Amino acid sequence: MKDRLIVALDTDDGEEIDWLFGTLMDNVRWFKMGFQAFSTLGMEAFPWFKQNGHKVFVDLKFHDIPNTVARDVGMMTKHGANMINMHASGGLEMMQAARDSADDAAYEADIPRPTLLGVTVLTSMDETNFQQNFGSERELTKQVVYLAQLAQEAGLDGVVASPLEIEPLRKACGDNFLIVTPGIRPKWAESNDQRRITTPAEAINKGADYIVVGRPIIEADDPLEAAEMILDEMREG
Repeated sequence: MKDRLIVALDTDDGEEIDWLFGTLMDNVRWFKMGFQAFSTLGMEAFPWFKQNGHKVFVDLKFHDIPNTVARDVGMMTKHGANMINMHASGGLEMMQAARDSADDAAYEADIPRPTLLGVTVLTSMDETNFQQNFGSERELTKQVVYLAQLAQEAGLDGVVASPLEIEPLRKACGDNFLIVTPGIRPKWAESNDQRRITTPAEAINKGADYIVVGRPIIEADDPLEAAEMILDEMREG
């Protein structure tokens, strides 16, 4: 389960990131850098994490014209990102351009291409919020599946989606399409601003390939103990 837990380093405090990494490095293989962590660590983060065999998920949710996203994804690939995401709502052409750019950058650098993910609908939204904000003709779950199928058509490896959509996503996209699930809250943690959530065990049981956990670990009094408790819950699944 160590290879399926991604810890979100959602802070811009470099000393805290260094301490969290040192605390968790023996129990966690994957670390996620959002804008906060990336703004502090920059490109130097890639060799820093990788020197001990760890993997980096670049969570910058690229969403722009195809040329811009292709350029950014290619740059992150060249520097050694293991996983990169982009908003699937950017459209088929944008995602295809990102895939082609990652392929080219990986080939030129003679490195494996990173896993590419499409972000579907943020886990902070429920059905009511979704309809109020977008007025979609589709229900939330159907929109998630639609975006996932678009990402799959574009050649991406999987999606970021809430654990509540895992089962319909598996039915629509198959077992080989990766599902990375934020919105994970262990039994003992507060939900905060997340709405579409499950426990680690429930997410694994439903078929998540990876789960992403931030605040329940990095804001815990003992992050290592929190990570170990989450890994135990994952094993229950």
